[in-house]
Amino acid sequence: MTDAARGWDRTTDPGEPEADPSWALRMRDLCDATGLQRQAIHFYIKEGLLPAGRKTGRNMAYYGAVHLERLELIRRLQHERFLPLKAIKALIDGGDGQYTAEQRQWLRDLKRRVATTLARGADAPETVVVQPLLDAHQVSRDELAQLEDAGVVPVGCDATGRPVISIDDAWAIETLGELRRLGFTPERGFGVADIALYERFVSALFEAEAALLSERLTTLDADVAAGMVERVMPLVHRFITRFHEAKIRRFFAAME
Repeated sequence: MTDAARGWDRTTDPGEPEADPSWALRMRDLCDATGLQRQAIHFYIKEGLLPAGRKTGRNMAYYGAVHLERLELIRRLQHERFLPLKAIKALIDGGDGQYTAEQRQWLRDLKRRVATTLARGADAPETVVVQPLLDAHQVSRDELAQLEDAGVVPVGCDATGRPVISIDDAWAIETLGELRRLGFTPERGFGVADIALYERFVSALFEAEAALLSERLTTLDADVAAGMVERVMPLVHRFITRFHEAKIRRFFAAME
């Protein structure tokens, strides 16, 4: 991600506020300008999404235009691109640094060629209003917030301020509702935190897959690689499902 896209200019390092004497905003100014509560802004600072302010006392700090720009960037990535905070943090930190310039260009070419399979809706995701979906599956707003925090369902807002999600993410809420109907309820100790286990597994798997692709297929024409990727995806999904089933069978077989 370029410095401009990150929302700050390296000529004024946001980690060194004394380099910019124009930092004259207080926390309440940030809240008024962005509509965010101070707890949310402090959380972004704590998580490394936002540079810290310049402290002038125990309970006083000043902020600059860089904070407004970064908060606007976070809002756009969250509410318009439906990126979870973990992905936004990776972009801000330059998380694509694991790839060379040639690899990044090749991955962009690959994305364009497999858009219908891998990147459906990525550029302009179709959205659905959250509340009717929550009501239909008896999922609470607090549980939706937990799904968002876990990186499973990024939540945005429509033009009227209503919470929305990508229509491609509705399955997560539907699945949570189905789990409840099967008896996996909070009263029995089951909750969103259990789903977070799968987010960690799938994220680790995806990162390993992306690294493998960029290392081994970049010598191929992107059209050829796109065809290979599109055809291999169903095989990989089937392997994961069947291997999971096999692990469960072996577990119970060992108990005889």
